[in-house]
Amino acid sequence: MKLPVTVHQVRLGADEFRVVRPAEPPARAVLLDRDRYLNAYLDQDAARLIGGLWALAARSPRSLVHLPLRANPLPVDGWPQDGEHRLDLVLLHHSLQFAPARWKELRGRLGRGRRQSVQLPGADHAYDLPVDHRARHYRENRDLFHEHLHAGTLFMTGSTKAFRETTRNFLDIARNGPGHVRSHPGQPHYCTEFHSNDGILGRAREIHVEYCDRWDPPH
Repeated sequence: MKLPVTVHQVRLGADEFRVVRPAEPPARAVLLDRDRYLNAYLDQDAARLIGGLWALAARSPRSLVHLPLRANPLPVDGWPQDGEHRLDLVLLHHSLQFAPARWKELRGRLGRGRRQSVQLPGADHAYDLPVDHRARHYRENRDLFHEHLHAGTLFMTGSTKAFRETTRNFLDIARNGPGHVRSHPGQPHYCTEFHSNDGILGRAREIHVEYCDRWDPPH
């Protein structure tokens, strides 16, 4: 699988950062902060793209992977709630030790970037990876996601293993969401979750990811 991206090299003081963005961000994807939990709505293309970015984050520990989403509309069947906020998304490896407080300045210096394509494993590879679900619940498990919110952006910080093993969550939405909606017109809900009981969340709220196939046209 080839993923078109733009690569940005930005210097802040003595530090230089590498930011990777999809060359064509999805129009039918939105991430919402709903206080007790986070909610993402995706169509098939967006789920496939985010699965690719998740896999890219797993193999790019020195990069911040940025997905701009805040300007996107809700799906037709989405419902706005009081106090919710739309968020961008940044994926990063915990070893990078990036301070989210620096993000607003870094984002403002990104520019157009350099376009290139990155080669990622095929979708079947994510499903073939073994997952030791029992090990996730061991006290010494450090392969967890932590979340931070800053400047309208959700920072998902995790290990290579955490990103690699959860890529399948989005690929499952892309693979099975459309067929489920077509075959269940009276009950079209298809989703996946990053759940506290799964042993993958550290300092993080649960994330509900839902497939949606009906969207208003972009303005």
